[in-house]
Amino acid sequence: MIKSEINGAIAIVTINRPERRNALGSQLMRDLGEALSSAEQNDAVRAVVLAGAPPAFCAGSDLKELAGLSIADMCKHESETAAFARAIGYRAKPVIAAVEGYALGGGFILAASCDIVVSASTARWHLPEAPNGWLPPWGLASLVARTGPVRARRLTWGAAPIDGVEAARIGLVDDVVEPGAAIEHAISVANGLAAVPLEAIASTKRFFEPFIMADTERLDEVASREFALNCETPSSRKTFERFMVKA
Repeated sequence: MIKSEINGAIAIVTINRPERRNALGSQLMRDLGEALSSAEQNDAVRAVVLAGAPPAFCAGSDLKELAGLSIADMCKHESETAAFARAIGYRAKPVIAAVEGYALGGGFILAASCDIVVSASTARWHLPEAPNGWLPPWGLASLVARTGPVRARRLTWGAAPIDGVEAARIGLVDDVVEPGAAIEHAISVANGLAAVPLEAIASTKRFFEPFIMADTERLDEVASREFALNCETPSSRKTFERFMVKA
C-alpha cells in the first residue's frame, strides 16, 4: 500500500492504494509511518516527497475498512493518524506534499500537515466532515497555521470544495502547478532543500515549531472529543449507516 523509492537525496513516498482512492486505513497508516521513519533515519536522504498514486492524493479515512469498529475504536484510529501527522512537523527533514486529483477529509489535512504543499491547479480540496455531521477529529491546527483561524473555520464547515488555485490564494497551498506536474515540481523543491545543509534545515524547523506546532496535541484531543460527541447525533448516524459503521 506504500511505495518508497530513493531518487538521489530525495525519498519519494507514494500512497499506493488506488482501488480505495488511497484512503487511510489502519495498516496503511502503519506502513506510511514506517516509510517516513525509514527516510528520517537514512543519512543519504535529505528531503521527502509524499504523493498519492493516480487518480488522487488521498480520499481521507477509509470508512469501509473501519466499518466494523465502534465509535470509540474509530476515535483511537484517528488519534493514531493524528500522531503521525503531527510528527511531520517535528521531523528534521522536510516533507513536501504533491497533490493531484483530490485531497479530501483526512487527505486534505495530511497534505496541509506537510512542510510544503504543491498542488495541481485543478486538484479538488474539500473537508466533507461537517456536512456529514461531525468535526474533523485531528489536524485542524495545521490548517489554522496555514490560513488563519477565520479561513480555517470556513474551510472546516466544508460547504463547497476549492481548487488548487484558490487553495494557493488563501495560503493552504505553497506552489500551484499545471495538472500532472505536481510530483515533478515537488521533487524540484525537495532537491533545492537538499542542497541546504541538513543541520540548518533542522534548526529552522525547530525554530518555527512554537509558531506552527504550538498546542497541536491538546487541540487534537479537543477535536477528538467533539468528534465523538458529534457521532451520537442523528445526522452523523445517517452518514455512518451508509458505511455500516456501528455507533
